[in-house]
Amino acid sequence: MTMPAKKCAVVTGAGQGIGRAAARALLENGWAVVVAELDREAGEETAAEYASLGPVLFHQTDVRDEAQVAAAVADAVGRFGRLDGLVNNAGIAKARNVKLTELALADWNQVIETNLTGSFLCAKHAVPHLKRARGAIVNIASTRALMSEADTEAYAASKGGLVALTHALALSLGPEVRVNCISPGWVDATGWKKKRARDPAKLSKADHAQHPAGRVGTPEDIAEAVLYLLGDKSGFVTGVNLVVDGGMTKKMIYV
Repeated sequence: MTMPAKKCAVVTGAGQGIGRAAARALLENGWAVVVAELDREAGEETAAEYASLGPVLFHQTDVRDEAQVAAAVADAVGRFGRLDGLVNNAGIAKARNVKLTELALADWNQVIETNLTGSFLCAKHAVPHLKRARGAIVNIASTRALMSEADTEAYAASKGGLVALTHALALSLGPEVRVNCISPGWVDATGWKKKRARDPAKLSKADHAQHPAGRVGTPEDIAEAVLYLLGDKSGFVTGVNLVVDGGMTKKMIYV
């Protein structure tokens, strides 16, 4: 049954972490939200907890599977009558700290398929509806697209590809659809996991102090950026990679 909404967004990976915070922020600002999440436990828990905030729907989705992506988008439009925003947040950090010579092709492919190909598939199927609404896409990349630690090739490549996909889509889809990207730095998401996986944050004074902003980031910080980039006030912003990292990528380090 269609439940008309003022605005509707699909948020992938919305059962935990940054996606969960983005879903909450959108609901609190009058959006209907589809929690497109692979982890059924996390997705159902999030949708149940957020039901009092506004119209929310859980759709179990593996973003690597085109049929599942198409079904999630169709479910959003079928339930809420429209689609105004897409937040491509689903991602995995598998194969970090694995030496290149030991990195299995299957692990490389899983990271690329989830973090990069999944975002392409979601955009592909959301675009016809986003064009009608003159909506927007926000891709969640990482400062790992701009700088690296050793042995992080798969993750860095997937996030770098997502930054490039962002400006390519912005040119292909404008002016009907704006496409932007957020590159979070160090974000502590321990309090935003599903209930049985939550642990107290283990952050030291040094962890906070090394950031020019004076603290480690939170999922709420990224959610605020999502709200801005999906909203009308960013109508002249497209193709941008917004780095939200407490200033860490601007910090010169000498040993």
